[in-house]
Amino acid sequence: MTPFTTLTSRAVPLLRDNVDTDAVIPSREMKSTGRTGLADGLFAPWRYLDAGREHGARAPDPEFPLNRPEASGAQILLTGANFGCGSSREHAVWALGEYGIRCVIAQSFAPIFRANCIRNGLLPVALPEAVIAAMAWQDVTVDLPAQNVRCGAAIHRFEIEHEPRQMLLEGLDAIDLTLKSLPAIEDWTSNDRKARPWVYLGV
Repeated sequence: MTPFTTLTSRAVPLLRDNVDTDAVIPSREMKSTGRTGLADGLFAPWRYLDAGREHGARAPDPEFPLNRPEASGAQILLTGANFGCGSSREHAVWALGEYGIRCVIAQSFAPIFRANCIRNGLLPVALPEAVIAAMAWQDVTVDLPAQNVRCGAAIHRFEIEHEPRQMLLEGLDAIDLTLKSLPAIEDWTSNDRKARPWVYLGV
């Protein structure tokens, strides 16, 4: 994974509560079990006009925030409470990442979605509703080492646990994180073999 340290980007507002993973990436948009080919289906029910979908064309809805010209290249998404609720599909995070989103700032996150973000290098930041609303369409800097978000003169601290923070800073998934402790694991196993050799008979 690409390490996450600091990120400066225009912040695109999708200020809705209870955006579930089926809205982020509908099941009909998941053409394979892989992590790629999902960006086109991101927020498909909202990004495309109904008439265009019925005729097989992907006609963008010009009113949808990600389709607006000022959203081009944006890597920060602003949203409401309980983002990523519903099913636990990891495709939702994959679709956001492939589209180019590296940070989602929300009032709160569904726990499984938040965990999926961290495992896939996408930073979930929880901030109050009024703070999020004030950052809409502004240039925002997210600083993970300092654990703050800066918008103009305003600085807002966010909380993140030590282990998820390290995973994001170093670009590690759960297996990589475990392998960092491999010398200690091997040392413990070696000592345990000496202390309890009968446990390892036949190994």
